[in-house]
Amino acid sequence: MKKLLLCFLLVSSTLTFGQANNSNATQDLSKLHGRPEPPMLGIHWARGFDPFARTGQAGHKPTPNMTYHGGKIMPSADATAIFWGPGWNNAGDKITGLDSWYAGFGGSNYAKTSDEYTGSNGQVGPTVTYGGHLVDTTTASGGASTSAILAEVCKVISKLDPSGNGYYPVYVDIPRGNAGYCAYHSAGTCGGVPVQFAFFWKLDGDAGCDPQETGTTHSEGLAALSNVSGHELSEARTDPANPGAWYDSKGAENGENARGPSTSPW
Repeated sequence: MKKLLLCFLLVSSTLTFGQANNSNATQDLSKLHGRPEPPMLGIHWARGFDPFARTGQAGHKPTPNMTYHGGKIMPSADATAIFWGPGWNNAGDKITGLDSWYAGFGGSNYAKTSDEYTGSNGQVGPTVTYGGHLVDTTTASGGASTSAILAEVCKVISKLDPSGNGYYPVYVDIPRGNAGYCAYHSAGTCGGVPVQFAFFWKLDGDAGCDPQETGTTHSEGLAALSNVSGHELSEARTDPANPGAWYDSKGAENGENARGPSTSPW
């Protein structure tokens, strides 16, 4: 299914959540118990939320030039989605829709918008393999604790991609509430194996994260999740972990700066 999706490219930050705090990406952060957590990277801010307002930089705009910072990229990605929380027993079209979304991402024109990026380990390619999804109906955690999201990945995924190209998006059944962001990606390790992961709130009826897609029969919640899923996967592939690969002088990654096509891989 190929449908048009709007991609809202919002501003990211290097303050609390930026690249400068990426020094823990090689530790097994699922066992830190209160010590520093993985940073929130490539944050997809909610519409109308200005993360710079409290620092006197309201109205901040990202600089247009992406620069390379010496790190690895993801030449390919091996994705497995995790749906966390008892609310996924009543998922509507979201689980099946996201399965279709990830299955269609690899090799799509959308995926190819990131193939210009290179790193110390080669070039980003359009290959994204989707291993399906897992559902964990235990009570989910919110996204404020990145180590809790990483711990969920380490608990649920029994066979990690040993290459470090494993990407594990975690979708919870908790509404965003007052949080100023819709999603983010980060990195850590499970038992010594590097992993890339992402976090997504439940976005049903969320005006701050709604892509306002009107041309399909998908639910609004699915449209919102697919929108931010494309944002985070594209950024994880081009700026996955310490010391960082591609971002601008303010820490904004390719999802915030790119002027690529707005079509989804459906």
